Amino acid sequence: MLYALARPLLFSLDPETAHRVTLSGAEALHACGILTLLAPRVPPQPVHAMGLEFPNPVGLAAGLDKDAVHIDALAALGFGFIEVGTVTPRPQPGNPRPRLFRLPQAGALINRFGFNNVGLEAFRANLSRARYRGILGINIGKNLDTPLERAADDYCLCLEGVYDRASYVSINVSSPNTAGLRALQESAELDRLLARVVATRERLERVTGRRVPLALKIAPDLDEARIGEIAKAVRQHALDAVIATNTSLSRDGVEGLAHAREAGGLSGAPIAQRATRVLAALSAEFAGSVVLIGAGGILSGTDAVAKIRAGAHLVQLYTGLVYRGPGLVAECARAIAPASRELRA
Repeated sequence: MLYALARPLLFSLDPETAHRVTLSGAEALHACGILTLLAPRVPPQPVHAMGLEFPNPVGLAAGLDKDAVHIDALAALGFGFIEVGTVTPRPQPGNPRPRLFRLPQAGALINRFGFNNVGLEAFRANLSRARYRGILGINIGKNLDTPLERAADDYCLCLEGVYDRASYVSINVSSPNTAGLRALQESAELDRLLARVVATRERLERVTGRRVPLALKIAPDLDEARIGEIAKAVRQHALDAVIATNTSLSRDGVEGLAHAREAGGLSGAPIAQRATRVLAALSAEFAGSVVLIGAGGILSGTDAVAKIRAGAHLVQLYTGLVYRGPGLVAECARAIAPASRELRA
């Protein structure tokens, strides 16, 4: 209710400014102890996945809290898990503003942030200040000026840097806003990258005695052959999960709308079917052997259920929060509960 009242004001602001104002407001309410009281109650709905116990299956997608500054406030909204980042080894400013655009008629966003973040050292410092001890995913990537042949160096450095704090780590090879990044989804490049990252994880596991699950975040703009190749690589390297999906380069469903021709990744309602198609194809490939996290186009409880029915074990929200507010978390959790019982029966 409160978000419905605040949304017209927020939508009168530049989208990136509104994003910052919203997070600052959440921080202020959390500091006063009010945010938890205002957030709709999310019923417990434990999900065991990746060797972890999730209190409910509705998570926050990476990108909303890029620098791990707002973890505690966001956790107060009832998420079953929080994913932060993308973090790169060195700080980078990302692309020039404006770089975030609303398409309200379509329930969509276009962003071309370009992995703007404070870098690994400052990111780690932010993590150390968070009190949250729930399930925390950390999304890692490469710096813009790191050549593809050295990309694995960046991913391994980030994995080492966040290993002690992460519940799981997601490998982002699918953002459309870092030139050449999606080439890492191609068979040979992906194989080389995953071999290095998994070897690093194995070394860290031996040293720490703790195994941190690895997830791969992929694009929705993949044909059946490429999905099959990715599934083969995931099995070969024994990854724990796949996040399906990131944003899309397609403009289907937004043609002719203001900002539709802006460069960047499209998210929200128009990519729901595209993302769910990839999710369902992966579900058929894995037959339950790999955890699937459904993301892309969840703006209602019905949308969340569609992901579960397509094979997702967990779901993640981002754009839906912009249009629906934090009440969407509880709505999705309540909708998923009966659908999950039905699928288990």
